[in-house]
Amino acid sequence: MKNVRTHRPGARKPALRAAVAVLAGLFTLTACTPVFPGSAPEPQDPSVAADAPENLKEFYTQQLSWSDCEKSMQCTKVKVPMDYANPQSQTIELAVVRLPATGQKQGSVVVNPGGPGGSGYDMVAQSNSLFSKKLRSAYDMIGFDPRGVKRSAPVTCISDAEQDRERQTDYDLDTDAGLAAYEAQSKADAAQCAQNTGPVLGFVDTISSAKDLDVLRAVLNSPKLDYLGYSYGTKLGANYAQLFPDKVGKFVLDGALDPTLTIETLGLGQAKAFEAAILAWASNCVKSSGCPVRGTPEQAVQQIRDLNASYDATPQKTSDGRLLTGSGFSSALSLAMYSTDLWPVLQSRLGQAFSGDPNGMMELADYAADRDPNSGKYTSNTAFAFTAINCLDYQMNSDLAAMRADSQALQAASPTFGKYLGYSAATCKNWPYTSSVQPKPISAEGAGPIVVIGTTRDPATPYAWAQALRQQLASGVLVTWNGDGHTAYGRSNACVQNAVDDYFVDGKTPSDGLTC
Repeated sequence: MKNVRTHRPGARKPALRAAVAVLAGLFTLTACTPVFPGSAPEPQDPSVAADAPENLKEFYTQQLSWSDCEKSMQCTKVKVPMDYANPQSQTIELAVVRLPATGQKQGSVVVNPGGPGGSGYDMVAQSNSLFSKKLRSAYDMIGFDPRGVKRSAPVTCISDAEQDRERQTDYDLDTDAGLAAYEAQSKADAAQCAQNTGPVLGFVDTISSAKDLDVLRAVLNSPKLDYLGYSYGTKLGANYAQLFPDKVGKFVLDGALDPTLTIETLGLGQAKAFEAAILAWASNCVKSSGCPVRGTPEQAVQQIRDLNASYDATPQKTSDGRLLTGSGFSSALSLAMYSTDLWPVLQSRLGQAFSGDPNGMMELADYAADRDPNSGKYTSNTAFAFTAINCLDYQMNSDLAAMRADSQALQAASPTFGKYLGYSAATCKNWPYTSSVQPKPISAEGAGPIVVIGTTRDPATPYAWAQALRQQLASGVLVTWNGDGHTAYGRSNACVQNAVDDYFVDGKTPSDGLTC
């Protein structure tokens, strides 16, 4: 489904460090499917669900049956109401995977990788090297697919072939004709999403997912929720803390979103941050051998913009016959900003592109879109879930003048990426469900210490957002990593790792203002 916002730098993929070898040449993606042969249910401590609302008791007191899956892990499914306002109507199931603690177990840490639309199941099953030995020793690591994502009542829209076709079609949204064509395509896609997903499409919002987290806490036998959320996962975690402050255990929110942002201010913040990131990449590249751009960092970035513009004007055919468009090229560029480990990969792929070979940049764009290069199949529904969740979480102003002004502001803030960041409202304009959410600060009064981690040059969740969330939270503690790329824990340094591990395992809250 062609979606401007899914082709922009999104708040997702914190596990990119683990995928560098894949991107560098191996490029093997695995689609893991749980098997549930059935096993004896684990007994629940009645106290963990004692204060659950009466009409939700059946969900809070369900007993889980875990079964072996993913080699050394266990899987289960958790039943939750589709609509919390009417819990006795339809139910859905959440897919959950558990990586057991290797030592004396202290509890369970639930993780979310971001998105919205990222698979927490995959994060634990495929990227568990992100978690330190100390954390792994003391905790079961719990991954789950939030409602609407992959294995959990997934948002289902168009076929893989249709997704391929739409990724090969760009619209000039700054023209009336281009915008009209895009809106027509979005309207058709939205109708397919509604038809193929069913009524759950109206209930994949973040507040509903936060309520799911509390059911998950109880059925995991935890009096309090211990949680590690990355990127959009910080928004999910912060909303949980606001709803259930007395159930907050040890919370780490890494790569924070500011809950006061509108979709327009979110996009503008990312535009500025990604522009800073590409300039930092260029500054590094021009000092290294084999750099395909030259001159000052600013001149180097302009050369990349010019190359991107040539793909806008004339999409290039790749070895499998598909076309790499300007937005696809931009998606590849933005992906590499998530981790400095990907900087040399981008250098190599850009070198190919400047020589007339688009295949390397298409590889990166495919990875960003979760497309398996071997099968040609999309291994997730992230693009669809991303749209569905955002259309419920943010109010969109589809007034033409407002969209045009927003696009111009984005392009001024980011001459490299801004063209591809606007017109979110055009995607949600014909969505079957609308948002009534008003952005507002989250204080989570009554919660224990909540650790917020910000990376100073984070392109997807700018550092200022972590500072803002820390200020809003009544018990917030800010840890800063002076670095590049998206998020910190699992890809930064020992200072960040020790701060998080000591907090989870030893109960030592980091000093507010710690800089690593």
